[in-house]
Amino acid sequence: MQGGLAFLKYFVCKGYRYVLLAGIHKAHYSAVDTNPLSVYIMQPIWNKIIKIVPLWIAPNLLTFSGFVMILFNYFLISFYDWDYTASGTSPGLVPTWVWLFSAFTTFCAYALDSIDGKHARRTQSSTPLGELFDHGLDSWATSIFVLSFFSVCSCDNGKTGVSVYTMYIYLSIVLFNFMCSHWEKYNTGVLFLPWGYDISQVSSRQIYLAEILKYVKLQNPEIFSALAVKGCS
Repeated sequence: MQGGLAFLKYFVCKGYRYVLLAGIHKAHYSAVDTNPLSVYIMQPIWNKIIKIVPLWIAPNLLTFSGFVMILFNYFLISFYDWDYTASGTSPGLVPTWVWLFSAFTTFCAYALDSIDGKHARRTQSSTPLGELFDHGLDSWATSIFVLSFFSVCSCDNGKTGVSVYTMYIYLSIVLFNFMCSHWEKYNTGVLFLPWGYDISQVSSRQIYLAEILKYVKLQNPEIFSALAVKGCS
């Protein structure tokens, strides 16, 4: 009896793996991007950046490098803001260079995620497995990105900002949109890229930089007071 169950389990698992592999070989990447920010501004930038990427670099290396940047940024912010209380009116909790580094890594990860597919098609090394690797890391990066960015608007000991409960609501919404996009791609064969992706990447970088100005203002209020007086005169 046990031998029969073991054989059945082996047969089902082997057949399931065969179906998965057969589906992977039939898959092909097809995406539609209608976001004006992406089409008219970011895509021309990526087309220029991709020309300086050496042909010997594997596309999956670009994908993985972008994910590592997001991951490193998350651990760095978590080191200084492990309980999500750094934002608000308390200066010095997170060094200003951390926000500058966050803006830099966010842009680099955004760029690498945008050019890895272009580089794969450029080197004729595009495969369904590469797409699976890319979107698999994206599914992780979606959560990590939200958790990292939340340090900007987190609570200052309950005085300002939004609560951790609200953060999880935002995170659930982002993950739900991510799953809906890929479920749509699974059924239609076309990935309709959401407008929120490019907008969130560009705006988050600007907000990280704005966070630097906020901390500079808290630590050196006389500078901004002098500028305000000079502007009014």
